[in-house]
Amino acid sequence: MEVQALLITFREALEALLIVGIITSYLKRVGHQEYTKYVWLGAGLAILASVGVAILFQVVFTGFAAMGSETYLKIGIMFVSAILLTQMVFWMAEHSRDMKKSVEGKMDQFITAGNVIGMVIHSFLVVLREGVETVFFFAAITHGNIGAAMQGWGATTGIAVAAVVSYLFFKGTMRIPLKTFFKVTGAFIVLIAAGLLVQGISMLQDLNIIGSVMPHVYDLTWLLPEHPIDYEHYLRDHGVAPVFSGEVGVFLKALFGYSSMPSLEEVIAYIGYFVVIYLLVANRNTKKNAEKNAEQTKTVVQALEPKKKKVM
Repeated sequence: MEVQALLITFREALEALLIVGIITSYLKRVGHQEYTKYVWLGAGLAILASVGVAILFQVVFTGFAAMGSETYLKIGIMFVSAILLTQMVFWMAEHSRDMKKSVEGKMDQFITAGNVIGMVIHSFLVVLREGVETVFFFAAITHGNIGAAMQGWGATTGIAVAAVVSYLFFKGTMRIPLKTFFKVTGAFIVLIAAGLLVQGISMLQDLNIIGSVMPHVYDLTWLLPEHPIDYEHYLRDHGVAPVFSGEVGVFLKALFGYSSMPSLEEVIAYIGYFVVIYLLVANRNTKKNAEKNAEQTKTVVQALEPKKKKVM
């Protein structure tokens, strides 16, 4: 859980800090530092609002638990989180290139109009979006115990690393492109999303809401049990200990959704998820190449037009 919390918090906090940093740096560059306090005011209010959302979410979850329906809420959160995590990765890949230009353009509009409230609201919404997403993802990876994720070392470390990276970025001392950072962390986020998807399917099967054509495609308990209890049971029944500890299995299950005895539906969902991701990435790259070729063709045509006029 802590590694998941670290990766999620790092991504969300870094995105928020980068946007706020772009805004404050731009205000300083154009000589309007007096507006910086309003940007940080909006960001601070968003942090408080995010904490409020976390408390509200926990209250709602506790209410579902009292009615005996928390399992269904957990499953729903897992599926929605898998979708949101995937969307987050693609959104950042799509907008990271023109993020600076877009944010600065928005600030120009606020400065020209003297719209202080607009600046506060803009920074508030930017940070609040990341905060609410973090709360939702924490609910998914902890099965509803948001406080455990917020108080653990993973969340704290994620925020600290994001702060250091954003500081080095704006000081100009970080040589590794942020695009590389987002690609690497994005790969881990996608693995987490796939794990949440599979865990949701597994829980549905445990509740007999959906059946299974093949309950156990394979059994890797002898190699890597997914829980210490499975480790103890295997040792008791076979007289030989599995190769790896059940603690390792718990870690991999929490991080990537590992299962030592997955059903056919879990295997299909896991593989199918990555097939869909591959197709989406391939389609996005095809569109980008087509747009790039169209732009190059347009440039060539525009360069040739004056020559045609001279010939005529």
